[in-house]
Amino acid sequence: MKKNIDFETAIVELENIVKKLETGNVGLNESIELYEEGIELSNICANMLDNAKQKIDVIKNENYQENEFDTQLEEE
Repeated sequence: MKKNIDFETAIVELENIVKKLETGNVGLNESIELYEEGIELSNICANMLDNAKQKIDVIKNENYQENEFDTQLEEE
């Protein structure tokens, strides 16, 4: 599995794989290798997006709790 790849690079590599496969100018073995690499990159991107979503949810919850606390202080 590819490690230390950022999201943008993974997307570019995935787009390049799709373009190669769409041309139809690659042999069966290369197509399978490209497909496997594409699945790996797709999984990496999905994991990164899931992690980003979780971080955003945490930030939103922390912000909501801070705002709720500030509102309670103002009411007192």
